[in-house]
Amino acid sequence: MGYDKSEQYNSNTNSKFNKNFNNYNEIDLQNNINNNSDSDANIQEDIEDNDKKPDEGDESNGHKGSSPDSVDNNDRKIEKEREQKEKEELDDDKIREYGQTTLVNEKRKSKIHLLSIIGEIEGHECLPQHNKTTKYEHVLPQLAAIEDSEDIDGLLILINTVGGDVEAGLAIAEMIASLSKPTVSLVLGGSHSIGVPLAVSSDYSYVVPTATMIIHPVRMNGTIIGVSQTFEYFEKIQDRILSFIVNHSKIDRETLKGLMLNTSQLAKDVGSILVGKEAVEKGIIDEVGGIKEALNKLYELSGRS
Repeated sequence: MGYDKSEQYNSNTNSKFNKNFNNYNEIDLQNNINNNSDSDANIQEDIEDNDKKPDEGDESNGHKGSSPDSVDNNDRKIEKEREQKEKEELDDDKIREYGQTTLVNEKRKSKIHLLSIIGEIEGHECLPQHNKTTKYEHVLPQLAAIEDSEDIDGLLILINTVGGDVEAGLAIAEMIASLSKPTVSLVLGGSHSIGVPLAVSSDYSYVVPTATMIIHPVRMNGTIIGVSQTFEYFEKIQDRILSFIVNHSKIDRETLKGLMLNTSQLAKDVGSILVGKEAVEKGIIDEVGGIKEALNKLYELSGRS
């Protein structure tokens, strides 16, 4: 009997244990389901929150809350400012290196190229570094670019030169005379020797009241062979200069030659000095005037007045 009671006790105990164990399993399973549901809900909330937040990269770039259009506008503005700065630097370099720039008049919607011919006209040999010079290898390509440009309306030439190489001076003068764009020259200070053909090479010429122009025969440096052929060569060079001046001004050949061979004005040379109004009276220069008159004439010739 004792054995039966013990067996019955063990049976009852095992039954209760199994029942409790099953209950615990049900509770754990339910808890796991609840925990998984909470985790899924949290993940979904995180995804929604991330969608609502602005891009951190945009905040670091200063574009927080900015639309793509505004960002593009800012980029275009920065690019435009950069290009404008580069253009100003190039213009400054152009003035410093070559004495050239472009005059832009927004009101008249015109662009005038400014060319300065100063110092000595340099030829095929380089002059000393301390000399102010105009180099034909700089001027000629620029004149070709002006002729080919659709943006340039005209050319203003400022002249203050002591003269220089005949071949280089005539080359520049011929280029200016052959331009289809309107051209105006303004003599400031002086336009001597080969500077005279340069002054008359434009469509219209001005001289300030105090400027001077020296007209004299051809000179040559270096070795000269004392034969008749040398003087004939001088005569040909001189004839080229006379012909150009006569063809591009109002002075006649005999009057010009008389001024060139005048012996009564220069103490150590042959030739004539014309001051301001005298150059106009002789028919070499068209009018006495300054920068205002020269620019207004150029606007008139280019149809921008």
